Amino acid sequence: MNFQEQYQAYLTQIEAELGKQFPLPELLQKKVFHAMQYGILDGGKRIRPVLTMAVCDMLGGNLADAARVGCAIETIHSYSLIHDDLPCMDNDDMRRGKPSCHKAYGEDIALLAGDGLLTRAFEILAEGGTMPPELMLRTVKEVSVAAGCYGMIGGQVIDLSCENRKDVTLEELTELHRGKTGALIRVCAVCGCLCGGLCDESDEKVQKIVAFSEKLGLAFQIKDDILDVIGDEVSLGKPVGSDAEQNKTTFVTLLGMEKAEEELTRLTAEAKTLLAGFRDAEFLLDFADYLLERKN
Repeated sequence: MNFQEQYQAYLTQIEAELGKQFPLPELLQKKVFHAMQYGILDGGKRIRPVLTMAVCDMLGGNLADAARVGCAIETIHSYSLIHDDLPCMDNDDMRRGKPSCHKAYGEDIALLAGDGLLTRAFEILAEGGTMPPELMLRTVKEVSVAAGCYGMIGGQVIDLSCENRKDVTLEELTELHRGKTGALIRVCAVCGCLCGGLCDESDEKVQKIVAFSEKLGLAFQIKDDILDVIGDEVSLGKPVGSDAEQNKTTFVTLLGMEKAEEELTRLTAEAKTLLAGFRDAEFLLDFADYLLERKN
């Protein structure tokens, strides 16, 4: 299969898994289930579960396990978007071309929907699939750390502390996005390795795959910063220029557009170099280029 066909094959499996994990029960509290579905089932490129599946696939692992674990990580990502959009955070009214969850369901239900997605993610991980119990526990721990105060939440805290500051350094900005954006992308690669049978974190192959994902995560954020300046609102599904309106320091404001684009290209090239010795890495190499060239 070519890249687009393989991507679509992964997406088909991911959407089927998400549909299975998020039914709509007829309960008194069904409004929160509606809001959870609204936040996760309609839209998104599914970058994170695709990465989990692609790493696992390259290593010859169990794709059903990788799809389930990747969807758990996507569930955490979706909760974070709902909470990011809240008035107390970024106060964004649009997400993926439709009203943000709190605009559609109210702040109270949106907050609870995010909480519901977060806790549901760990239910999904605990299902285990074909993974032995010790490997399932390892996966739960890895995802917990990535989603928590040493990872995504920690990055968000740094982000809030950097708002309206004119003296944010490149090191601070990089550390911010290693957590806020990069941690979940990194753990997708880690979990792809675990599902693919590579469980020793000191293994050179694991280290290269994880380093690939770290560079990819930083490149992903730089691309987001660039698109917030020059992107198309219809393609993005939200207004451009929101970072500037909120006085946020980005890679574009710090480096300038030209150097930000150079950094994006450099990180992508370095990421691809790390996979040079792997068989069946074609999809991941094309995936890096896809993220480099994306319009949304």
